[in-house]
Order: sequence, then structure tokens, then C-alpha cells
Amino acid sequence: MAGQAPVSSAAAPHAATVPAGMQFLYGSGEASALSQQAYAGLTDYVLDTAARHASGQPVRSAVLAPDATLAAPKWRECAPGQPAAIVLDVDETTVLNLGFESDAAAGNAYSSERWDDWERTGGDEVAPVPGVAEALKSARAHGVTVIFNTNRSAGNARATEAMLDRAGLGPAVPGETLFTKAEGEHGKDGRRRAIAARYCVIAMAGDQLGDFTDLFDSPALSVPARRAAVSSAAFAPLWGHGWFVLPNPVYGTALKGGMDDVFPPEKRWSPPLGRGTAP
Repeated sequence: MAGQAPVSSAAAPHAATVPAGMQFLYGSGEASALSQQAYAGLTDYVLDTAARHASGQPVRSAVLAPDATLAAPKWRECAPGQPAAIVLDVDETTVLNLGFESDAAAGNAYSSERWDDWERTGGDEVAPVPGVAEALKSARAHGVTVIFNTNRSAGNARATEAMLDRAGLGPAVPGETLFTKAEGEHGKDGRRRAIAARYCVIAMAGDQLGDFTDLFDSPALSVPARRAAVSSAAFAPLWGHGWFVLPNPVYGTALKGGMDDVFPPEKRWSPPLGRGTAP
């Protein structure tokens, strides 16, 4: 959400009407189960990888190298003795923005001004994503540094720090374990590289593909090509093994695509003649 307008999957709701995506993400047991599943997998992976790194075994960073492309991805090995870390997005990855989204469900459209107000004043109306508190506690207990990389504004970094602390997910120190978006900055790769220069980043978590690499958000990448990229031989092994995705059907880069993007013509179906068609 931070820094970009959401793409809505439903028209502005009437009062007391909750859009389907919000019902799923903020209210359903299914979304809670998916989130807990992701963080349980992250915990297992982090403890195993941190132990291998501490023993001197080679470990590959979860952050792509600066010259990587989707066609030719590259990673670098972590340096021996480099402290281990995990990097997490904040919104809908670490916390659920219940206050902001309840206001949206009441019919108040997104604006950058409203989001800025939320960053500054909405620290008490969030809830930890199911499973995240336990995962962060486990990582820290095993000597792994927890770092937050968010597109929330750098001007609101202290408010974000306080929000995470009050949610029981801190510490988050601006410039050290909390990285925010500077004025005019695009994407997160620059911050990821700065973190990877200091830490062995063994895992990342996010609810948008841009939480792993900005390459997935290239305007030149079509909806089908973007979907195909995450299933390519280079990237498919990362999901659940270094990269962990949280559900978000409410806003963001996932919510786009026309009929031909989402439903290939060769996969269309209609009922047999005489059976009727959808209204």
C-alpha cells in the first residue's frame, strides 16, 4: 500500500459492506492459515540456513545481485562471518492495516494524503499478521537480525518504528533495522542491496513480488509474462526456500489484467448448447 494507490477489485462499497478481498484477508480463517503456513515455513528455513551459515557452509544470499535480470538471475554467496538477517515488508506482511482498510470499506477512497495520515496516526489500529510474532521471536532467539524494508515514508519512520514496537514486533531502528522510502525513490532494490552489503540475507517475506526484486514490476512485463517468470526454472525453487509470500487480494501489483491476460482464449469454456449461459 505504502507509496502507491491500490488497485481495487470491487466498486466502492456501501456502508457496512465489506469487499470480498477484505473479507478474505482480514476476516477469514483461510487467510490466517495461509499466513501461519508461510511463517512456519520461513521459521524452519531460517533456522536451518542460519545454522549452516554459522558452521561455515556456503550460503547464497536471498537478494539478487545488482546485475541480475529475469532472464539471467544472479546471486552472490554470503561472506563468511557475515551476520545473518531476514528482511520483511511491513504492510500486510508484518501488520494488517485494519484501521485504514475499515475506513476504505466504509466508502472512503484511497489517497496519498489519507495514507500519510494513517502512517502518522494509525499505530494502534493494526494487528500482527498471524504467525509473524512467533517467527520473529524465533529468528532473534537464534541470532538472526530482523530487518523491515517498507515503502512507508522516510518522514514517518519514527511513527512506523513506534507502531511496530506497540504491535510487539520490534525493535525497528530507522536506518539500521527499519528501511523506509526516501522522497523520489522508486522500488526497494537499492535498500535491499545496502542491507545485503552488511548482512547475509537468508530469507525475505512480502505480499507483493516487488518485495523480492523490482524486476517483477517492470512496466514492460505483461501480466502473463510476470506470472510465467515466477514459475521459471530460476525462480520457482525460491518460493518457500528463501522467498516467502503472504496473501493479499485487497490491493497492489497483483490486481491487474484483462480477460485475455487472466483467461487465455484456448482455456475458455461455455456450456453445451441448450444448457443456457451466464446472465
